Order: sequence, then C-alpha cells, then structure tokens
Amino acid sequence: MTELLVRPAVHDQAAPPLRVEGVSVRYNGTAALQDVSFTVPPGERLAIVGPNGAGKTTLLQVIAGSLRPDTGSVTVFGHRPGGHVCIAYVPQRSQVDWAFPVTVSDVVMMGRIRRIGLFRWPAKSDWALVGQALERVGMAGLRDRRIAELSGGQQQRVFLARALAQEAELVLLDEPLTGLDLPSQEAIFQLLDELRTLGVPALIATHDLNLASERFDRVLLLNHRLVAHGSPSEVLTQPHLIQAYGGHVHLLPGAGGLVVLTDTCCDGGEEGP
Repeated sequence: MTELLVRPAVHDQAAPPLRVEGVSVRYNGTAALQDVSFTVPPGERLAIVGPNGAGKTTLLQVIAGSLRPDTGSVTVFGHRPGGHVCIAYVPQRSQVDWAFPVTVSDVVMMGRIRRIGLFRWPAKSDWALVGQALERVGMAGLRDRRIAELSGGQQQRVFLARALAQEAELVLLDEPLTGLDLPSQEAIFQLLDELRTLGVPALIATHDLNLASERFDRVLLLNHRLVAHGSPSEVLTQPHLIQAYGGHVHLLPGAGGLVVLTDTCCDGGEEGP
C-alpha cells in the first residue's frame, strides 16, 4: 500500500527508458537470473525469448518492481522501478484471478489509481481517459461487462487499455498472445504500433520465435543468463538457439534460404524460476 502513496520520480531525460545492470535472482538457492544486463531505448519493441523456466517472468517482475534482485539494479528513466507510475505490467493470464467481480471499466480505472491517489475518487477527467482508452482498443461497447465474461483476446485488450489510461511510458507483457487467434494477435500489435509512435518501449515475453523474428525490433534470448541480445538476425542464429534450447529446437530450411525456428519444448506458461 505504501507504493500507492509514493509520488512518481521525475525522469532523468538523459537516461534510457530502461537500464538493467548485472541483475541476479535466486529462488531457494537456485539461480533464476544470473548477471543480466541490457538497455532499452525509446519506442523499442523487445521480444524476450527462451525455454520454459528460463527466467522471463522473473525478469519482467524485477523490471516492474514487484520483485527485488539479489544483486544488480534496474532503473527506469534513471530511477528505481518500485512505485514508478509509468510502468504498466500485464502478467500471464494464468496469474490473474478472473473470478474477481470487476467490470471492464473498473479494470481500466485501476491504471489511474497511483495518479489519482489511494483515498481519492476518480474525477470526470479520469473517467474520460478510461473511455478514450477503451475506444482505442475497441472495447468501449463492453465497458460494463464483467472481465471474466470476455474472450482471451478481449481481456488482453482491456489490460492494454489499462496501460493507456495509466499513461504508461514502459509496457511489460508476459505471454500476451498465448491462446489468441490471429485477428486478436493483430489487434494487439496494432496497439503496440501505436505505443511505438508515442515513443513507449514494450517488452514482451513470448515462446513464438517466428513472431520474435518478424515483429520485433530486437530480441533478448535468455536462459537464466543472457545468451544474446540484438536484432532478430543477430540473435536467432543456430549457435545461439542451440546454446539456449539444446535439443529442443528444430531448424528447418525456409523459402529464400531462411530458417523456420520452432520452440517445441514450451507448451505452458512459466512458473517459478
């Protein structure tokens, strides 16, 4: 609750939106992350890929400020992430309590709480921002529907609307495309395109290596340690993939000499380290 009373830090305009330096996390003596370092510039769309249990969720939680690293640091516009209002974190759908009786508009308004203050009622301007965010994601007509009644794609769009209403300047999405049909995936990418035009970086954990190759500016390949970080062509190479996935990667020749990359080891969401 104390985090809700913390004023957002004034941004250091000379600092990148995100800097991760030497981050390590251990669970019960087991390394989840080991000495991970990278930076993210404005507007970049970064795919975080790696086998199940590689530490992708742990990394996003550290960046969001909900988990403190054992060593290393995370800075968002030059400041620690804890209580930082500009970070929007959307967890895996399996980690959300869908039975909680809230409406679509209630969920989106949750993104305004830190700006409004814990013990203050939303103003008309706050509800106007909620309405605008729902319009932008095509969900205004369902604003009074309970969140549990929506499809997976609709639920993800509502969480992105919450990020828009929050006026987020860094967006973290954990497996947002899992189980969604192609139209729902495309709708989410259209929203991510809009965020990019605003200079908002987005970090997306995904198991889809083809998608990481085709739709992202850069890729971070993780298996507890940082295996590679750079453009998709630099990162998604046979040596790097074998290093990260071992025998679970199938490499197939594609059209024009390209390689089709398939992660076959990871069917479920990431649990624990």
